[in-house]
Amino acid sequence: MGIKTEEYEAECCETTEVHEDLLRIVSEKMPQEEELYDLAELFKVFGDSTRIRILFVLFEAEVCVCDLAETLHMTQSAISHQLKILKQSKLVKSRREGKSVFYSLADAHVRTIIDQGREHIEED
Repeated sequence: MGIKTEEYEAECCETTEVHEDLLRIVSEKMPQEEELYDLAELFKVFGDSTRIRILFVLFEAEVCVCDLAETLHMTQSAISHQLKILKQSKLVKSRREGKSVFYSLADAHVRTIIDQGREHIEED
């Protein structure tokens, strides 16, 4: 099931009326710019289907780069590049065992983010 591509037109107010009480509440709750920027950067990481595929593999097991490359039919170099981005975003972690490097999800939040995204796109 894909994202619906229907076009939606945003409706606008017919008059300009500022609701000061609502704006005050919003202003008090609005996170700092740096936090908003960091959040936007995190969601950009989820904007790549290869990284999403890697995360789905890691939902099932801790695997080495060789296994990821084989499973996803990609080169180790391509997988390694995506893992670097996922690791910088604190979505995955790694550990060395002999000559192999194994990757796993950094924490349960990663699965929650993906699960909620899936729930959202599957809504009617």
